[in-house]
Amino acid sequence: MSYLFESFSGWKAYCENKQMSLFDSVIEYEVVQKGKTEEAIWEGLLKAYSVMKDAVETGLKEEMISRSGMINNGAKKVYRHPVTVLSPEFQKLIARALAAKEVNSCMGRVVAAPTAGASGILPGTLYTLQEIHGLSDRQILEGLLVGAGIALIIEEKASLAGAVGGCQAETGSAAAMASGAIVHCLGGDVDQVFNAVAITIQCMLGLVCDPVAGLVEIPCVVRNASAAAIANSSAQIALAQVSAVIPVDECVEAMGEIGASMESRYKETAMGGLAATLTGQEIAKKVLIQDIEILPDETLPE
Repeated sequence: MSYLFESFSGWKAYCENKQMSLFDSVIEYEVVQKGKTEEAIWEGLLKAYSVMKDAVETGLKEEMISRSGMINNGAKKVYRHPVTVLSPEFQKLIARALAAKEVNSCMGRVVAAPTAGASGILPGTLYTLQEIHGLSDRQILEGLLVGAGIALIIEEKASLAGAVGGCQAETGSAAAMASGAIVHCLGGDVDQVFNAVAITIQCMLGLVCDPVAGLVEIPCVVRNASAAAIANSSAQIALAQVSAVIPVDECVEAMGEIGASMESRYKETAMGGLAATLTGQEIAKKVLIQDIEILPDETLPE
């Protein structure tokens, strides 16, 4: 038997009854439901985290210019800028989240955590967290397992897909995963982990998915950076024992309700929001024209 991740309250009760940690219950799930060995799970996690870190480094070192031109080395510009808004650590956090997502937009290798559209959030947050606190890879991998359990429940009760629930389902879920992972890695208990998730979701509710020209570039890349910041702020609040007031399961249910009632033009169709602005439509026309290959008409006489 293993817990099937149907609710956060159920997850907590299961772990308390079995006297096991949150991350151990996720390992148990993978072993029982997926037929994996514990050794293979840890190896896979380490490989995934390696890819995440590589994406950060690639985005900060190599040319990141997307085919549309909308992405143009933004992460490096942030990383190298002489004016620091809050602290050097915050500047690195934002730049790293941007970097990993830019790699995705430029067709590079990333980890979809939980989706490619949100692939900069966990790398940016965990890379920076490890650096600041001197955490071991093992501690970060435990955080990734906690994040995976969070995603399983959100998927069950709401959605992880922008086409189903808007951007709240993608960057919102990734930020929730990251905030829970951060709290766990810094020694928070189960209630603090779940409180961080609830606070994060409250901050991300209602965010629409409106990709300009239908590409996962604008505003997706900058939303990865802002979601990384929200994940950290939520973790800070939760660690201080400030209550989210609304229980985490109810927050996820609200996310599902909002996603279900959201009009289709706000769910990855590029028909509303920023995609429908005059500039957004002009960009879409240019991108579409560039991507069209004019083939000779074989029916015309020579």
